[in-house]
Amino acid sequence: EVVLQAGAAPVINGHAEERMRVGCGSAAIGMFARQWQPLVDEVVVVDDHITGVLSEHQAGRLLDIPPTGIRIKGRKSTPGRYFKVAEAGTGWGGTDIEDPLTILGAFNPKIAWPGLRLLMVSTTGEQWGYYLLDEALKPQPAEIPAALLRTVERVAENCEPALTSVLFMGGAGGSLRAGVTENPVGLTRSVRAALTHVSCGGAPAYVWPGGGITIMADVTQMPSNAFGYVPTPALVAPIEFTMRLSDYEALGGHMDKVRPLAEIIPEAERRIPGRDDQPWPMDRANFRWGPKGG
Repeated sequence: EVVLQAGAAPVINGHAEERMRVGCGSAAIGMFARQWQPLVDEVVVVDDHITGVLSEHQAGRLLDIPPTGIRIKGRKSTPGRYFKVAEAGTGWGGTDIEDPLTILGAFNPKIAWPGLRLLMVSTTGEQWGYYLLDEALKPQPAEIPAALLRTVERVAENCEPALTSVLFMGGAGGSLRAGVTENPVGLTRSVRAALTHVSCGGAPAYVWPGGGITIMADVTQMPSNAFGYVPTPALVAPIEFTMRLSDYEALGGHMDKVRPLAEIIPEAERRIPGRDDQPWPMDRANFRWGPKGG
């Protein structure tokens, strides 16, 4: 079961996923290899996408980290990068494993040595394990050195908050544009020429390339209760086209219907509070013609 709410952490099977991963296992190796080099002999960053291995990875090679004889159960991609070490799940690094040692094969006895220091960590830093190889070259749990633990904490620190992004996407059809101008394509051309600023409830709107006016906006930047619904069926969302009066006249606007904004606001049948963190659509910064425009 997945529960999504805009601007909040996704909830999966009742558990809120508070962190994004720092990157895939390979990316994590590249980010922290220099910090791990003096503290440990081998690092495995467990990840459902790409699991990284320090000694085999290019970052480890550039730091002259010697081979350790480690063997990973999975499909090897490029050196130090492994796919499909386990199935997807809610365990280590988005896999279904709870014991990270299950993805390891036997160490190569011609290369590995007793006392080899091994760190295994997930891509969020939430799970980790520190091991030393015994005389039989099998990993045994050991107390992690404080300096090495700080690198694990740094992995966690560099994970961004896991937030659900919800984007509204819609288009300004012909009838809508006809309500703006006698020549609907004139509005499209004005938007394309950056003479007209498009917003959704005051929130910045990204205008997609191609024909027509198709926009996308972050719903968390829009006012609360900004959407409505009609039996058509259709979702109703606010959209504003803001431009200079001279540009409106040039695109064939209904000049006989133009009224001051201050005169219209009192007639509103429904009002919702705006957002202080969003610029007013008429702010000159929204227009490429700059502060000196008319």
